[in-house]
Amino acid sequence: MITIRPVKRALVPVDTAAAQRIMGPNYDEFQSDDEVWDIIQANPDSILRLTMAHCDFATKEEMIKDGSPEALEMAAANLQQLVDGELTRVVENMLWVYEIVDENRPGTRQIGLGCGALTSEIRTDQTPDGTVIRNEGIRDEKAQGRANLISKTNAYIGTVNNTIEDTEDRVIAELEKYADGRSCDYSAVDECGNTHKAWIVTDAEEIAGFTRVMAEEPFAFVADGNHRSAAAAVLGREEYLAVFFTNDRMGLAPYNRLVKPTDSSIDDWVAVLSASFDVEPLGDLPEFQPTETHEIGFYVQGNWLRLRPKAESYDPENAVQAIDSDIIQRKLFDKLLGITDARDPKLTFVGGNKDSAYLKSKVDDGSHEIAITLPPVTIVQFVNVCKQNRFMPPKSTWFEPKIRSGLVVALLD
Repeated sequence: MITIRPVKRALVPVDTAAAQRIMGPNYDEFQSDDEVWDIIQANPDSILRLTMAHCDFATKEEMIKDGSPEALEMAAANLQQLVDGELTRVVENMLWVYEIVDENRPGTRQIGLGCGALTSEIRTDQTPDGTVIRNEGIRDEKAQGRANLISKTNAYIGTVNNTIEDTEDRVIAELEKYADGRSCDYSAVDECGNTHKAWIVTDAEEIAGFTRVMAEEPFAFVADGNHRSAAAAVLGREEYLAVFFTNDRMGLAPYNRLVKPTDSSIDDWVAVLSASFDVEPLGDLPEFQPTETHEIGFYVQGNWLRLRPKAESYDPENAVQAIDSDIIQRKLFDKLLGITDARDPKLTFVGGNKDSAYLKSKVDDGSHEIAITLPPVTIVQFVNVCKQNRFMPPKSTWFEPKIRSGLVVALLD
């Protein structure tokens, strides 16, 4: 059973023009603070002034440490400025219907329900029967960092992306019926050209109807925002801010890797990799991004290789081991390069907002030694890992398009 509640006090844009000015990427989508600074300079009303307040300065040289007391004070002040300004209004006791229109997926309508979700329903060691299943472990320092922001601003600024199976299409039918019944309250277009639409739901009967249909769902899976939900739990909060989409409407993009120069001295990569992979040299292609499971791109010494894991490289009954990023971790990073921890500074994880040509350029300029391009994890693989009560390999799922921050902020107590 999935329990949802209306947001008691929500801060929302007054209209589409305001939504366009406020909406921004989530705090964890960037390769560097410089990228955040650039966005804030171009859009000084961006929600990043709250979630990444340490970048909210006139020059890059002035930027301070993320999560520092000064940065938290700035985030709180910037939120108050947003509350007091003309771009937002407060709505009480609301759900929202949220649709993302992705021109790259014209046949797929990604539409979900925004609400308050219960921290008590998240599955942990202490709550093994929880119905909201996480896909990764929690790093205490990251959860605490988000908790500090919540405490200082007294608000949920980031939204957790949950998915449900909706095997009988009950939820999706209710969402589409509602959205098709009237125009959205506001919308905005993100940096990738995706349109984000929001319909505010305040009618008590309509809220009750959505609550009933969600209660029929046996499980939900955390697609994105594990640390945002964990932060609410750290603070002892009953609820966190969430959107529930249906599995079959979710998009997944590649999550690639860059490797900085290591102590290894491997000259014949084909011979070394052949122990675990079938290796096909592809030459100096401008880019190579696999799209099929068990097809991996490997760029080194100016050339691409296509890798296909050998059958003995993984246990097909273990949903985690069958994922290509886990195979690369075990058979390349652990075995050949001695990189046993995904947090090793030699590794850089590159999300779906960067293409394989970008990764190749980072090897060609000498800043990295190897680029690895991986096929997107499928939603079936993702759900199978969750149902086996296992965690996804680190940095393996990049859901795309991403939900955007700033369309709904939950103001607490």
